Amino acid sequence: MGCLRRTRWAATAAAAWVQCGAGGSYCFGIYSESLKASQGWDQSSLDHVAFFKDIGANVGLLSGLLASSSWHPFGLHSSFLVLLAGAVQCFAGYLPIWLAVTGVISRPPAAVICACMLVAAHAQTFFNTADVVTSVENFPDRRGTVIGTMKGFLGLSGAILVQLYRTFFDANQSSFILILAILPSSLSLILMYFIDVCPKTDSGPYDNKFLDAFSLIALCLAGYLMLVIIGQSLFTYIPSILQFAIFGVLMVLLGSLLAIVTKADKESKVLDEITRDERVSLVEDNKNYREVATSGSGLAPREENLNLLQAMCKIDFWLLFFAMSCGMGSGLATVNNISQIGSSIGYTAAETATLVSLWSIWNFLGRFSAGYVSDYFLCKKCIARPFFIAITLVLMSIGHFIIASGITGSLYIGSVLVGVCYGAQWSLMPSITSEIFGLTHFGTIFNTVAIASPIGSYVLSVRVVGYVYDMESVDGHACIGKHCFALSFSIMSCVCLIGSGLAFWLSCRCTKYYRQVIYARLQDDSPR
Repeated sequence: MGCLRRTRWAATAAAAWVQCGAGGSYCFGIYSESLKASQGWDQSSLDHVAFFKDIGANVGLLSGLLASSSWHPFGLHSSFLVLLAGAVQCFAGYLPIWLAVTGVISRPPAAVICACMLVAAHAQTFFNTADVVTSVENFPDRRGTVIGTMKGFLGLSGAILVQLYRTFFDANQSSFILILAILPSSLSLILMYFIDVCPKTDSGPYDNKFLDAFSLIALCLAGYLMLVIIGQSLFTYIPSILQFAIFGVLMVLLGSLLAIVTKADKESKVLDEITRDERVSLVEDNKNYREVATSGSGLAPREENLNLLQAMCKIDFWLLFFAMSCGMGSGLATVNNISQIGSSIGYTAAETATLVSLWSIWNFLGRFSAGYVSDYFLCKKCIARPFFIAITLVLMSIGHFIIASGITGSLYIGSVLVGVCYGAQWSLMPSITSEIFGLTHFGTIFNTVAIASPIGSYVLSVRVVGYVYDMESVDGHACIGKHCFALSFSIMSCVCLIGSGLAFWLSCRCTKYYRQVIYARLQDDSPR
């Protein structure tokens, strides 16, 4: 990779590849039946394992603390330690599950499997934290774009791993569990050398050019996977040779990231040889890079680089936390119940399976587009990034209301809106956290805010959706009809409107600060 040179571009490509293998928690549905049958469980026991999976995948406080730690043994960068800890947890979590499913060890208590699943899913937060924090530190002026790209690749990882399963392990669920133990761990250990904070040696316009190339590949990957998923849902039988070809194209798309690294490396070397006057001309000729938002001039700087306790003493932290509880919580509640919703209003099993598969695509589009769009409007119009959180919550409210209506096609339309907005919030939240509270303890703070997702999901999914569904059911039988989820999704629609109000409040509080930040950035980037 780039002749084994550690550059910002090599770090970005390596982080993207790690993200592509890190979504094992999204593949639970592939092997859950095998796990249930091998252990002789009922559905309740399996649901408990799924609950611990969600907790592990969404509570990343420990990974944030390690990323922010000043403890660097043997001179290793903190990202090395975070990736190493993730690799150990991933292998140590999935391996006992594989041993239990294959019968190599006697059936362990359900609590042991729950603990193993918690550890395995928790590894995802370590991979994600190392990749996101390193990318933000390498590209602080395009943090929305790089976070959106990293989160987007993580969102696609479930679909990528499903294609890996279909190609090499179809009908062999136990072997796929072993791959989930080995593949993410191996990727992180192999690529951890490159995932580091590297000095900035090239000019801003080149950042835009090559970051946009990374984004283009991510979009092509998402479009390709969407076509593949739809095609596989339409055709019940796909020849092995065609499935291998599908997977081969997927690998070519992922491998094309290396071409960007090589090209960026060559151009950065050329740029180093350009005289100072020519460098000034290059920057001045790039209009997108030179537009200056002078409206922030003279504003007092905002407090930066807060630690977790200091951040939690700020009203901005709690406005963001509760807004995310409303948005991420209701989004997770939707995807957790999407199969039951489809069954209640007459969708076939194949239709609901396709909806579940396509959720990863909508999730990606939200994660990617929110970072890119918010960066654009922040630089061009000085629109505070929390404003886009508020917009996504309004759109999510509309999506929940459409699902609640139960009209023809409501689940398709509503799931697209909710999925895109849910993904957007996962991209916007880390960007906002890094800008409001600084980068020193960024990993710790954004992972703490992310706890809003399982908290909101528990309240809305268990206490609202589950309670209303049971109330609408007759004698414990499955509920049939649009009334089964109408009330609960109407409630979630109102909850998202409340969250939108909180996000608008945060946006108003931060507008002046964002103007000052943009002015400061452009002043720093101006040629001297």
